[in-house]
Amino acid sequence: MMTPGRLANLHAQCFSTPRPWSSKEFQELLLQTSVHLVSNNYGFIVGMLMGSEAELLTLAVDPQRQREGIATELLEEFESLCRSNTVKKIILEVVETNIPARKLYETNSFIVQGARKDYYSGANGIKVSAIVMVKVL
Repeated sequence: MMTPGRLANLHAQCFSTPRPWSSKEFQELLLQTSVHLVSNNYGFIVGMLMGSEAELLTLAVDPQRQREGIATELLEEFESLCRSNTVKKIILEVVETNIPARKLYETNSFIVQGARKDYYSGANGIKVSAIVMVKVL
């Protein structure tokens, strides 16, 4: 089971930009009825369902298990959850420089909708843009 502590630990292994979320942040987020966790032993997605739209807030997979299809499985499960809740569109933001994540989303039929310039604070305060991607279900 993915506890807030385990989520935070895995998130910290996967992210420096944007900064990893704390156990407390995961705990508070998961108390919201609109927030859903899709997880397995090696990764997770946290998403927010809001009427006909969903936002994929974060996706993390154990770095030693990446490129094994785990993220795609999690995405499929999240999309199934969305469909069963009459969601018509999933939105996400991904760090512009995170090419593996962008390829994952493109492979799974997400399309670039736009960008948010200097959206994230990276290492040493350097600003990094976010790419906004959308998938219509």
